[in-house]
Amino acid sequence: MSSRQSMPVEPVDPEHKAFLVDYMGRLHRATAVDDGVFAKIAATRAIWLRAREQGGRVIFIGNGGSAGIASHLAIDLAKNASVPAHCFSDASMMSCLANDYGFEDWLAHAVRLSARAGDCLVAISSSGRSKNILNAVAQARAMKLDVVTLSGMNADNPLRGLGDVNFWVDSRSYNIVETAHQFWMMAAIDLIIGRAEYPAS
Repeated sequence: MSSRQSMPVEPVDPEHKAFLVDYMGRLHRATAVDDGVFAKIAATRAIWLRAREQGGRVIFIGNGGSAGIASHLAIDLAKNASVPAHCFSDASMMSCLANDYGFEDWLAHAVRLSARAGDCLVAISSSGRSKNILNAVAQARAMKLDVVTLSGMNADNPLRGLGDVNFWVDSRSYNIVETAHQFWMMAAIDLIIGRAEYPAS
């Protein structure tokens, strides 16, 4: 047992508290759910299970923080929900295809080379305007894959209307948008599992 004493809790600076109260309120409003959100989560679950039944897999794509979320979701969907999943995050693949085709088109070529009939593409872009994400979705559509999109920021962003299921976060904060995206997709994974709590192993 540690002999270290806990540091006394200091009063929160009023300006910090005001910022955090506003910040948490923004997150609460952005992740508020209604029957429409529930229906989208349930529809995502159905698409993922159909991909598994057809011998396909779920492919997640994103840039930056969204790429980190994509990787997290792919491993959780495969490991915990037993739905084959993959994330295009390999540095060698990215540098090869970006070098050969340009950064705006590398993901589209990754889809072209690696996706197959029965797969589903989950495209994550906080702004909904990332050209490489939009081009990958266009490639997935040309291959007749199911597509789920996650975006935020402006309501008229181009990604928002391109999927079979389209999630949109009404926020201009990247961290809040990304948190909502991950939370909704984790909810879809746990809906497949049928439990909110389960062991890591």
